[in-house]
Amino acid sequence: MHTACIGMGANLPSSAGPPEVTLAAAAVRLQSLGRVAALSSLYSTTPVGFAGQPNFLNAAAVLETNLTPFELLGALLLIEKEFGRNRTDSLTNGPRTLDLDILLYDDFVIGGSSLIIPHIRLSERAFVLVPLNEIAPHAIDPCSSNTVAQLLQKLRTSIPNREDESHAVVQIQSDLWRPFADSGIADSSQP
Repeated sequence: MHTACIGMGANLPSSAGPPEVTLAAAAVRLQSLGRVAALSSLYSTTPVGFAGQPNFLNAAAVLETNLTPFELLGALLLIEKEFGRNRTDSLTNGPRTLDLDILLYDDFVIGGSSLIIPHIRLSERAFVLVPLNEIAPHAIDPCSSNTVAQLLQKLRTSIPNREDESHAVVQIQSDLWRPFADSGIADSSQP
């Protein structure tokens, strides 16, 4: 089994419903790719780059899988498509129904045109690091040899206004998400 850290985000409704419902449904779909070993809380985050859009909801998952990195990427892209994501018409950093990114995959370093692991902007994005730090603070970025917790700390202190960005990532209470996340999807006692 391999361990992959997956970033999850949405800020537009999908066929499943509003972003909160979409992310919950996507977490269930991740179960078909392996075992969801951990699922973060849900976070409201301000958009990065393209400001004229709704706030995002973000989360992170730790997935144990037998899929190779490229098989996992293909499966994640299919799940995005199921929820209405059209990557060909998307603006960079623009609104989306669902975004699923491989952040880390074991200690692999892949630098291709279709897949880069660790995620190319992992160390720059509070909306990724804050939820990931909640569930995998000791996961290591093989490029820098820093843990997720160390990457988050460096992000908060590297540039003065970066700390403001990390405070723009706010954990939210969700009647749908928290009971869902606590329901056993990430229960290590399950097969």
